[in-house]
Amino acid sequence: MQFIQNILSANQILTASLLSWFIAQVLKTIINFVLLGKFQLERMWGDGGMPSAHSATVCAMVIATARSEGINSAIFAVVSSPMFAVACVVAIITMHDAMGVRHETGEQAKVLNQMIAQWIDVSEKNAPFLQNMHLKEMVGHTPLQVVAGVLLGSLVGFL
Repeated sequence: MQFIQNILSANQILTASLLSWFIAQVLKTIINFVLLGKFQLERMWGDGGMPSAHSATVCAMVIATARSEGINSAIFAVVSSPMFAVACVVAIITMHDAMGVRHETGEQAKVLNQMIAQWIDVSEKNAPFLQNMHLKEMVGHTPLQVVAGVLLGSLVGFL
């Protein structure tokens, strides 16, 4: 037990971040199973879905950094470490990207997959290379999924 405690306390920021990611992925897999009625192991490492593992990871990093380094690390103190400020910027960029570009990529994949399916139905002989083509649709997050990730990551970071 002491060995595990030593490993987990070696780098509390990294430990909180990875633990938050793992919990989010497990929750995502369970929620997906409940909603679809079938177990998909890919959800354990896949992108997209509820809650956002990206948001959970970076929020746990921000909270753990604040607890470890303090929130004034780069804002008010001249000599202190800028770790908290860097963690905040990384978190903001990550969550914005998850809701923006990555979410839109998934929406475009849905439309393209539907177009490909219709094109194959109409003229299968003209598009044999498209028969096995399927773009991944679950790559981004809705604002609700990001908020759920923020709450999970914050909880893990505080604990």
